[in-house]
Amino acid sequence: MDAETKRTVLRMFTYGLYALTIADGDKGHGATVNWVSQVSFDPALLAVSVEKNSRSIELLRQEKAFAINVYRADQRDLAGQLGRRFANRPDKFQGVRCNTGVTGAPLLADSLAYVECRVVREADAGDSVLILADIVEVGVSGEGKPLTMEAAGFRHAG
Repeated sequence: MDAETKRTVLRMFTYGLYALTIADGDKGHGATVNWVSQVSFDPALLAVSVEKNSRSIELLRQEKAFAINVYRADQRDLAGQLGRRFANRPDKFQGVRCNTGVTGAPLLADSLAYVECRVVREADAGDSVLILADIVEVGVSGEGKPLTMEAAGFRHAG
């Protein structure tokens, strides 16, 4: 398989950008993710892919709960801020207004919507871990269009 063609084709897949938030003491933790999907209506299940070498996977295994916040179309800078590696930006929520959800995860006050989840199981997925979770709470925080990876100008290596 040609590596460059693979990248080209995989970059044609459309993705949204979301803030994965997890309780982490009094500060909370956040990361920008793009592989999120509802996988079942009944029961309500969601899947998210998280890099194996991230702080997020450690916290997900510890807390067993998280939230997915839908970025607004004008939140590219926030997506970039939360997308930085923890080692480079440990205080990712500086200047970000948050509420606390029923799972203890931070909820971005200015996002479009959120889904709170409890981890059901995980599966190895190459350089990532696929997390399957029960949806336990949802909410709409604002109006507008969601941020997409293409509109943000972000690219996954594929």
